[in-house]
Amino acid sequence: MQFHGRGFRSGFVPCDDQTVYWFFIWTPSGQENEMEDNPVELKRHVLRKLENVPEEIRAIIENTNLDGIILSPLRYRHPWELLWGNISKGNVCVAGDALHPMTPDIGQGGCAALEDGVVLARCLAEVLLKELPSGEKAEKEEYSKRIEMGLKKYAKERRWRSIELISTSYMVGFIQQGDETVMNFIRDKSWLPTWLGLC
Repeated sequence: MQFHGRGFRSGFVPCDDQTVYWFFIWTPSGQENEMEDNPVELKRHVLRKLENVPEEIRAIIENTNLDGIILSPLRYRHPWELLWGNISKGNVCVAGDALHPMTPDIGQGGCAALEDGVVLARCLAEVLLKELPSGEKAEKEEYSKRIEMGLKKYAKERRWRSIELISTSYMVGFIQQGDETVMNFIRDKSWLPTWLGLC
């Protein structure tokens, strides 16, 4: 279940009979930046923004323990940074949120990190398990070269998928959270509600 407003969006997902995962995304002003270490103020802020949601949803927020409220600033990585930047260098690479930070709009953050792990393991296994010419013994430098080759292959395979994920997440979030009249029209009145089966 998601709720949208001018400059914010929020979602609620039941995990089991007793637990609900919820998030609230907004672009903070300078004054709101000081709430980072104050869960009481964060809770008040969320309740103020969500004043028009059903009472059951407000109750979820009100009943959330303060130690369960965490502020995690989200970062946006421009797709061209992945297109022209380094995903791997030598025997070091990035994966997970470091590679493709995104808001929870498309629900793919954890899945993408798992994909990274599978692709990384496969790419490293392919180069490390390759047979050496008969009689040769693998030296430390040889392993280092092989790891670098595996990481380059991983970077090549994950580059476009990561660009797709962060671009899609950004566009969905932009439509959902947009303050502009055009975005509000697209989100609230045009094809989007019909496409999502809300009308």
